[in-house]
Amino acid sequence: MIYRVKGELLEKHPDFAVIDTGAVAFRVGISMQSFASLPDIGEKASLYTLMNVREDDISLFGFVTLEEKKLFILLTSISKVGPKMALAILSGLDVKSFEKAVVSGDVVKIKGIPGIGLKTAERIILELKDKFDLVFKTEAKPDDNSEDVVSALCNLGYSRKDAENAVRASYSGDCSFEENLKKALRGLSG
Repeated sequence: MIYRVKGELLEKHPDFAVIDTGAVAFRVGISMQSFASLPDIGEKASLYTLMNVREDDISLFGFVTLEEKKLFILLTSISKVGPKMALAILSGLDVKSFEKAVVSGDVVKIKGIPGIGLKTAERIILELKDKFDLVFKTEAKPDDNSEDVVSALCNLGYSRKDAENAVRASYSGDCSFEENLKKALRGLSG
């Protein structure tokens, strides 16, 4: 229904954000990962969204990246994992770390997320282990040097938040480290 919300960030909290699109302000549930990536209040923000409809509640959840949204959808497809638990998982681990934990069967890492017990961690691994390849196409990913580009920008004096935003906006998996760094620098200077 509502694929994306874009506008002025009115409020920013660890579990939700409010974005004014001009005519309507949307309250969107978010993870700590998305919270950390949002700009300052008053600036333009954009979140991919997913609407959850239940008998007694209609909620809108937001994600800075499509990968986070895809993982949220995967998580909520597991029995006894609802939207709140899915957001807790997304808050506890970023998408790549969570994927590595599931694929390697690291129950301890997943169980380390607040609110996740041993049985839930085991169920998550069992149900998602084979689905990551289908949803995220892990074996087809090119070498990802985005974290190296972020690190290089931080070493040049940019804040981690600005560096991550610049890389997110300009990164291409088909480009070399140097090309991605140049594109990110152009984005930061322009």
